[in-house]
Amino acid sequence: MEKSLTVGLHELGLSTDLITPLQQYAALLVEQNKVMNLTGITEPKEVATLHFLDCLALTKLVDFSEKNVVDVGTGAGFPGIPLAIAVPTADITLLDALQKRIGFLQTVCQQVNIENTTCVHGRAEEFAKDHRASFDIATSRAVASLPMLAEFSLPLIKEGGLFLAMKAVDSDEEISAAKSALETLGGQVESVVDYTIPCTQIRHRAVLIRKVSQTPEKYPRAFAKIKKTPL
Repeated sequence: MEKSLTVGLHELGLSTDLITPLQQYAALLVEQNKVMNLTGITEPKEVATLHFLDCLALTKLVDFSEKNVVDVGTGAGFPGIPLAIAVPTADITLLDALQKRIGFLQTVCQQVNIENTTCVHGRAEEFAKDHRASFDIATSRAVASLPMLAEFSLPLIKEGGLFLAMKAVDSDEEISAAKSALETLGGQVESVVDYTIPCTQIRHRAVLIRKVSQTPEKYPRAFAKIKKTPL
């Protein structure tokens, strides 16, 4: 893990000072994964590359410094915790609907001494009621379709802000299908960036969606409606 992180962080222009907190995070992740389904990736090198370096590659695409960020459906903390470790001036909210995962993330933040995070248990559509247009950036590595992710995320972002969705490189059809939903929600695809994860030959994709106008007040809808009839 240390070798992969050393090479990968250098490639991304990030400090090797990040290695220790990332290793601490990895140890907690692998240990907790024995009793919770947090990740299918537990081999040290793969944790370093497919989780940490994949998430940290976003720092080459977007400046998170001094930004108010919400990680929607953060799960085991991706990409929110690696970003919080790498960009201590960012204020990152880790949002997830499962209380057990939030409990794990709170433990990570306490034990790894990550002070620029807030861990929130809740659904994005409920969270939006009190935090509408509150964030500069929303991130998501969740597996939901882009129209669903957009309805969860865009209402949380300030006009002019950015929604950054992590997707597979074969997501052209999904992005095309989301065009109408994005227009409805006040978003517009600004760029689609394919990148190679450092220390691997694996290609991933970041879809950068700009919030160009206010999201109509009726969105996000209740989760059941979003799931049954996505935009």
